[in-house]
Amino acid sequence: MENKMMNDFLPINRKDMKQRGWEQVDFVLVTGDAYVDHPSFGTAIISRLLESRGYKVAILAQPDWKSPDDFKRFGRPRLGFLINSGNVDSMVNNFSVFKHRRRRDVYSPGGRTGKRPDRALIVYCNRAREAYRDVPIIIGGLEASLRRLGHYDYWADKVRRSVLLDAKADLLIYGMGERAVIEIAEALDAGISAGDITWIRGTCWRAGKTDGSGSFIPEADDIILPEYDEICGTDMKAKAAYGKSFAMQYRSNDSVNGRRIIEKYTDSCSVVQNPPQPPLEEMELDDLYALPYMRTYHPSYEKDGGVPAIEEVKFSITANRGCFGGCAFCAITYHQGREVRSRSKSSVVDEARLMTRDPAFKGYIHDVGGPTANFHHPSCQKQLQHGMCGSKDCLFPKPCSQLDTDHSDYVELLRAVRSVEGVKKVFVRSGVRYDYLLAGWKGGGHGGSGKAFFEELCRHHVSGVLKVAPEHVSDQVLRQMHKPPVSVFDRFSSEYRKFNREAGLKQYMIPYFISSHPGSTLEDAIQLALYMKETGFVPDQVQDFYPTPGTLATCVYYTEHDPFTGKPVYVAKDIKEKKMQRALLHFHKKENRHLVAEALREAGRPELIPVLR
Repeated sequence: MENKMMNDFLPINRKDMKQRGWEQVDFVLVTGDAYVDHPSFGTAIISRLLESRGYKVAILAQPDWKSPDDFKRFGRPRLGFLINSGNVDSMVNNFSVFKHRRRRDVYSPGGRTGKRPDRALIVYCNRAREAYRDVPIIIGGLEASLRRLGHYDYWADKVRRSVLLDAKADLLIYGMGERAVIEIAEALDAGISAGDITWIRGTCWRAGKTDGSGSFIPEADDIILPEYDEICGTDMKAKAAYGKSFAMQYRSNDSVNGRRIIEKYTDSCSVVQNPPQPPLEEMELDDLYALPYMRTYHPSYEKDGGVPAIEEVKFSITANRGCFGGCAFCAITYHQGREVRSRSKSSVVDEARLMTRDPAFKGYIHDVGGPTANFHHPSCQKQLQHGMCGSKDCLFPKPCSQLDTDHSDYVELLRAVRSVEGVKKVFVRSGVRYDYLLAGWKGGGHGGSGKAFFEELCRHHVSGVLKVAPEHVSDQVLRQMHKPPVSVFDRFSSEYRKFNREAGLKQYMIPYFISSHPGSTLEDAIQLALYMKETGFVPDQVQDFYPTPGTLATCVYYTEHDPFTGKPVYVAKDIKEKKMQRALLHFHKKENRHLVAEALREAGRPELIPVLR
């Protein structure tokens, strides 16, 4: 196999193939996003990784899905189609939380909508199968990962089957798919049928035949989930089974303790989820981010005004992966996992130097972080050998006594990046967990305490306003979110104001809040509004809770019970109540006054109407 890498975009048409001297591609990578060759985009990482291993990859970005013709653009791929819906689940991308069509798609040229279908994975797989019936189809990315087993779908308001079955794909890659896609490529290249590739970690495959003629015998160590028919009903028995299934999956989602998971369907077919892949280690991450990305969108989009999504990430650096924060509303636990790994300091510095050579670079690096910026190493040494704890979180309900809170490696990294010639300022925008920071306020090695990092952050890495995410102030809601009590946020806010005052810095704080999260009543929303009134916080952004596949909070939203305790949880599902909770968080806006007043009357608090104005 020819192993030739060119410093150019990968082919998007036959002309590009001919320029590279290719008669046939090995893989056609289909994506719902515009083609952006930047390591913040999964399409770029997977395609460049395959290219580095000698495979010929063509990019079919936002194809015409009305017919199979566009899926024949490159001819028949030698090894298969690799299909993702884009960086975001296609339904989240296309619809607001109130199920209205979005007016902008930042992953499309010019921000125009309508360039990707609803349930893009299913649609793309159907067209690819029509184009070349016997070519293997492998699906991956966020949409595949979060829908890999039976899941509640907010837009249909029902439990849907594994997307592997509905898309009729051959294999599904979940999580961060670099290792899995290479192993699959090597197996296909060796002549192994896609249907026989059943051993690769980080994949799901279909066992048995849909016509009922096949059979599949689980192994003794397998985790057998409740059958799909048990979880897809609407009665409380089915919802209890759904919660049980979620809890079983959640507790088997790390590479050390993870076991094979089986979900059976009525047609003698089962979806088998192999254990997760181990996270990429430092050297592997360094190699991955050193691949020859063009670091921008394809020039064919220039006439449309480019691709808006590049604006925030073009001069940002991904320094770490994984998150042990465990927020109930976040899908990172289910997708990237809780095992944190980071790149080396030299790798990150090299990327910063590369940025300074870009003509568009003005001296400002927008972020050096990841899912959580100050999670820069594994949560504890114990989990490296024994895996993540299945029955408890690292930070909830309080920080674990074994938690490694040393911030010194991240402090040193930030100092190294801001010392790069041509760099004027380095911001940290990917989120700071203040409970983790405060847990190590006095600990850590040289310069490694949470306090040392906090002071470094305030002096050098805030752009006048620090954005933090307390998410709520009602402790009962925070418990449902798996977030710390409001007293922890209050302590952090106090320390932030104190330090900036003493240092003579005019810097402010803007909090992010979520309305209508499971557990939140109108009274809780009123408590949050009164807190903002008292403290003077004006939220920059209020997000109504969005039940996306794969999160603990979505499971609670659907079942109205905590899947781990079985206890009932109040859930605001009525659209009017959801709008009232959201309006309370923006009580200062004139257009919300009637909804705020109505919410206060309904909650029996009319005396607060003149207060919340």
